Amino acid sequence: MKKLLVLLLTLSITLFGASKFMMPDEAFKPKATINASMQIEATVEIAKEIYLYAEQLKIEVKKGSGVSIAKVEKPKSVEHHEEMVYLESPTFIITLQKDSQISGMQNIEFVLSYQGCSEQGLCYEPLSETFSFEVDTSKLELASTAKSDVVTKDVQKSFEVAPKEESVSETDAIANTIKSGNITLVLLTFLGFGLLLALTPCVFPMIPIISGVIISQGEGITTKRAFGLSVVYVLAMAVAYTIAGVLAGLFGANLQAALQTPWVIYSFAGVFVVLAFSMFGFYELKLPDSLVAKVSKNSNRGGYVGVAIMGFLSALIVGPCVAAPLAGALVYIGQTGDAVLGGLALFFMSIGMGIPLIAVGVSAGKFMPKPGEWMTMVSAIFGVMMLFVAVWMLERVVDTYVTMLLYAMLGIGFAIYLGAFERETHIFKRSVALISFIYFTALLIGALGGSTSMIKPLSFLQSAASTTQVETKDLDYTTVKSIAELDELLVKHKGKKIMLDFYASWCVSCKELDAVTFADAGVQAKLSEFVFIKADITENSKEQKALSKKYGVFGPPALIFFDASSNIISSKTIIGFVGPDEFLAHLNQI
Repeated sequence: MKKLLVLLLTLSITLFGASKFMMPDEAFKPKATINASMQIEATVEIAKEIYLYAEQLKIEVKKGSGVSIAKVEKPKSVEHHEEMVYLESPTFIITLQKDSQISGMQNIEFVLSYQGCSEQGLCYEPLSETFSFEVDTSKLELASTAKSDVVTKDVQKSFEVAPKEESVSETDAIANTIKSGNITLVLLTFLGFGLLLALTPCVFPMIPIISGVIISQGEGITTKRAFGLSVVYVLAMAVAYTIAGVLAGLFGANLQAALQTPWVIYSFAGVFVVLAFSMFGFYELKLPDSLVAKVSKNSNRGGYVGVAIMGFLSALIVGPCVAAPLAGALVYIGQTGDAVLGGLALFFMSIGMGIPLIAVGVSAGKFMPKPGEWMTMVSAIFGVMMLFVAVWMLERVVDTYVTMLLYAMLGIGFAIYLGAFERETHIFKRSVALISFIYFTALLIGALGGSTSMIKPLSFLQSAASTTQVETKDLDYTTVKSIAELDELLVKHKGKKIMLDFYASWCVSCKELDAVTFADAGVQAKLSEFVFIKADITENSKEQKALSKKYGVFGPPALIFFDASSNIISSKTIIGFVGPDEFLAHLNQI
């Protein structure tokens, strides 16, 4: 972003005083001489704490003299305040040429244009100086007739290459990688992205799902069948991500967002409750026909079909997260219409996300305990995990207080089941049970006390008068749900830096941003310099879809930054979760 703040210098001097800011003729002293070789040696001597913009330095010889510029030798510029500048007085060697067969002395007018700023905050208006020289054209080389009209422009273009290459956001960089990269390299890169995304909270809930489905097959399951079921689950998940991604890229339709309506969440949470109770032995595992077609341990076909449906729905409902690689692929599809390569990239990314799930599924089948008490215990553990997934899904549509109570009740009950208060229980098992009981009891107390933190449920007990602890505060922000509401705020806060946060109540990474990144004291201090606006797209309404489409957002979380002129700083856009330290460094660059 250019920082060309053209100010009225006379007014600045009047307001701030000459003792603080120098007059232009004090800050800049342009000079130019011509040497024996008929080369112009030009320099701009700059005062202390003054710098020059490399891009604004222009050199030209006025037309009509028959002499033009052949070459410019310039010093190297450096990056300063996100611009390429000269911090020391630069000197330029300009080689001249004659445009026709002329000889003798020729008068030329040489123009040196420049603009600079003071480190104290004043940017001077663009300045220029004209010098007259007598040039002995007999010492100049003759320019090619075909090139004589464009050589000056070519030289000037070369001269202006000094500024750094414009930076782009991570999402755009990934999209450009698909455009310009070798297809094999692109697919392998996205496979790697998927492996990294497998470590995010969006994939974690799928672990108990696939493990539970494998365990529910019973003690007779072989490693080969466990591997087959796991592969089917992952392939179905990959197909779902690919289809949803291609549709989003081509039409801007977020299929995942459409499936985050309350009735869908309640229905799918109910499915996990059904799965859980089947693992507790209340009935044989058999999901509703309308949802996953007969998943039965006695039916191979039904098992594979059911697992495939579970994998497909899990991708859309359980893990609706958008990260930079996914957004990059969607941007590529949207810009080029190439659904084939973009879809392949998404498919390979999904496979990368699923590789750890295949390992988990195979392990669940390979290390199945023999029938007996251990088998009952393992089934119960995965049944509880299924219930936890059901509660985790309900977080998107019910109050935090309710989900914390449900977590607490579920955890306390499971701790008692494990034998937290039974002396005969194995020491390791009892230790785990007691620790779980203590934590979930604290969670229950925290919920009753008004806490909303799963990590620090008893934080409400801390003394507000404590001076030894730095407490974080809730950030002030304004919520919008339409383009009109946002435009009104952008006009209102023009002249200020603005951060726009696209979020939804069902977005896992959005909650992680709020609980971890935005809760950091350093981040909060820096964000106080910004106007914080949240774009709520939870309901996926027509107005919210239009808002997302206008800013190229395929799903939350997405952080978009505006400069003081309310222009988007595209290179600073963030897609997905980012930690406090990385985010703070990002803010410091804006």
